[in-house]
Amino acid sequence: MKDKSIDFNNKKWYSKLALPKPLDSIIIFVLNILLTIPIFIILHQNIIDPNWPFQIDRILLFTSILITLQLILRLLKTFLVLCIIGYFAFLIWGTLFGGYSLSSVYEDYRAIVYSMAEDPNPQDVIIAKLLPFPNKNKIINAIEFNNPKVRNFALLATTKHFTNIKGHNEYRQIIQCFAIFKEVRNRWNYVNDPKGREYIATASESLMHFSGDCDDHAILMSALIRAIGGTPRIIHTKEHLYPEMLIGTKADLDNIIYLIKEVLFKDESLGKEIHYHIDERGQVWLNLDYTALYPGGPFMSKEILGALTLN
Repeated sequence: MKDKSIDFNNKKWYSKLALPKPLDSIIIFVLNILLTIPIFIILHQNIIDPNWPFQIDRILLFTSILITLQLILRLLKTFLVLCIIGYFAFLIWGTLFGGYSLSSVYEDYRAIVYSMAEDPNPQDVIIAKLLPFPNKNKIINAIEFNNPKVRNFALLATTKHFTNIKGHNEYRQIIQCFAIFKEVRNRWNYVNDPKGREYIATASESLMHFSGDCDDHAILMSALIRAIGGTPRIIHTKEHLYPEMLIGTKADLDNIIYLIKEVLFKDESLGKEIHYHIDERGQVWLNLDYTALYPGGPFMSKEILGALTLN
């Protein structure tokens, strides 16, 4: 009698956790998607890119995670309630102690919704997170914003341009970043990489001769901007890398455009358009490519395949 009573109680305990059909299948599917996307993004950003054609490695990774989680959740369908609690416990732990947090997953899912919009204006969607950034680790290491040579040159550039500008104190750092852009733009000399090789120059190396290709320029500009507290990022297109810098939100955009066209780069931008991107969080990123005569000059390519942000 005692053993039967225990079995009965256990059965009753299991039945309380189980969900009725077909609700259990629906919740399994939704929970699988909620788990697969953040796990895929975390793994994708931390594993070595094998450079397989057509991103087959990423497709296989996503499919493997999806199938594995589906099987696990099917096996644990009696404990779906505990799985849901565990999912949110993981996110709360990340929020409190660092890591993948509630805000991270919210931003990733908001980016997905944003990318599904009919006309994101302009483009800056979840694909930048899903596709591998070429030579990511080498580029991050090359952006030596803590190097004294980089910091000192950034300071020097801020003393050579726009020092007589009065007012606009709220945009002082942005004006100083524009001074860096002007100094590097005046000196930059485009030189190809060695034949058959992708050469990644460090920021301090590029300061020696102010020469290199597009990725060398993007690395140098990102390092210099970061060295004075700005927030740069590097955009990857099909055959080009170029730097952008965060200038604020849409509320700041008109003021920045006025500074460029009427105060700082009046001649260079006369009759020209200011080019920028707005990300899924409403942040405005201004083009700083070496091909432009002024901040916000024309894009060489509008197609975004990846974005590497330096916070």
